Amino acid sequence: MKLSVKSDYAARAVLGLARYYSAGQALRVEQLAAEQNVPSNYLVQILIELKAQGIVRSLRGKEGGYLLARAPAHISMGDILRAMHGAVFDTPALSDPECPPELRAAWQRLRHHLERAADGITFQQLLDEGGDKEKMYYI
Repeated sequence: MKLSVKSDYAARAVLGLARYYSAGQALRVEQLAAEQNVPSNYLVQILIELKAQGIVRSLRGKEGGYLLARAPAHISMGDILRAMHGAVFDTPALSDPECPPELRAAWQRLRHHLERAADGITFQQLLDEGGDKEKMYYI
């Protein structure tokens, strides 16, 4: 399974917005792009797709920009992958009547496990993991 750079950039954008969620602060595309090292012209397209899926929302005006539409604990990597690609995992074999049933069952198990794994990783967990690293002291 190979994911596109689009899913990586979308995850970076959501993680960046998650860092500002508790402050309720909206970020401008340019600031978010710079902080996450993502091209701003591509980020705009990604944010529009994330907005259509109810993951981010936008504010207009002087203090405008983008912010998460819900808490980081309620946004998973699976949500991001589905917003960008429509499915966490898909293969033509799942709907191919010529695919042997035992192989189709194996593909279904793989899809189930990948979806569970992706849905089990929330952006709050990622924030918590990142916060732990910042607290570590090296001698």
